This record gives sequence, C-alpha cells and structure tokens, in this order.
Amino acid sequence: MNRKFAIPFVLLWLMSTCTWADGLVVVAHPDSQVSHLDHAQLINIYMGRYRQLPTGEAALPVDVGMLKERFYRALLNKGLAEVNSYWARLVFSGQVSPPLQLQTPAQVLDYIRRNPGALGYLSAADVPDDLLIVARLDEASAE
Repeated sequence: MNRKFAIPFVLLWLMSTCTWADGLVVVAHPDSQVSHLDHAQLINIYMGRYRQLPTGEAALPVDVGMLKERFYRALLNKGLAEVNSYWARLVFSGQVSPPLQLQTPAQVLDYIRRNPGALGYLSAADVPDDLLIVARLDEASAE
C-alpha cells in the first residue's frame, strides 16, 4: 500500500482508539463510600428519581456543559432537547431540581472535592487520582 494512503488510515485508527480510551466516567468524592453505581442507578440519580446515594447520603449530581450531550446520549440514548423537555416538566411541577450545571471539568472537580455526595462525569483521561470512578459509560452502544 502506498504510504501516502496508509497515513490517513493509521490516523483514523489512532483517533478511534483514543476515543475509546477517553470515554466518559462518573466520579465521586472518595469519602462518599460509593464504590460503584450501575446504569439504572445513574439514570435514577441524574433524572431526579433518586435523591440519595446507595449509602443514604444526599446525591448531588452535576452536569458538565461541554460533555452534557455525550453523557445523556450514552446514559439514556436521548438528545439534549428531550432531556431538557423532561426537566422543564419536572421543574414546572415543582417536584425536583435538575442537576447543578457547571461549564468545565475543572469546576466539576472542585465541586466534587468540596461535596462528598457529589457525582460528576468527565472524560476518563481527566480523572485525577484523588477521586473515585464509580461508573463507566459505554458510548458505542448509545449510537
């Protein structure tokens, strides 16, 4: 194969490998005592159905502006319009509040470090050693 044509294929392969390795994970404060959350628990927490972590501590889910579309696509296989519509109905009825909206991974890290019940999602490559990964999201199955 001509080297000129092989380079784009190698680059595509590398990009797909990096995307897999850099998938989304849900992280928690190390003092939360939560070691794992399954898919159903994440849905229930992020959709306002559960207000507590399995340990009984108040659940404080956080949305990350720049990753929100990817997260809800992987979690629910739904777009932001559907998720926002869901939350608009709940907020209007006065039942619950949506997750706290933060814009950057750095803000999420800061919030989680200050709040033991907080949960947030990040790219796997952005998770520092002082936080716990409690779930990994399969983005491939949500497409």
